[in-house]
Amino acid sequence: WSQELRERDDQEKRTAAGRAESKRFKECKDNIRPLFKLSRTQQLASDLRIAIRRIAHYCYCGEYVKAHDEYIGIAIGNAAWPIGVTMVGIHARAGRQSIQSNKIAHAMDDEMTLKYLTSIKRLISYAQRRHPSAPSKMVLM
Repeated sequence: WSQELRERDDQEKRTAAGRAESKRFKECKDNIRPLFKLSRTQQLASDLRIAIRRIAHYCYCGEYVKAHDEYIGIAIGNAAWPIGVTMVGIHARAGRQSIQSNKIAHAMDDEMTLKYLTSIKRLISYAQRRHPSAPSKMVLM
């Protein structure tokens, strides 16, 4: 990605879209560093590590839909999400125990994790743009 950005001509680099793309790359690079640090120090949760390895494998194989599904599984998870207003009076909603905030089933519960997961999504999108799979090539033609 960095090499592709460097190889652009100066006129393209100075456009609003060119500056935005450079900014996106820099943010991605800065925000993914904590992930590498956690990985090096063996502090990354094993389920998160396995999911990220699957995403990398799917991107390598060109299976971007599976990579995106794995990303959604990490980012959103399968927690019970409340729909609508949960407390409408003096009575608590039936089943309120199953949607309490201490039962987090997704990884975006802190700022650092949110940032590096956003960077992973940007890398998936970049890989798909750079190396489209067979169905994606047909759409582009």
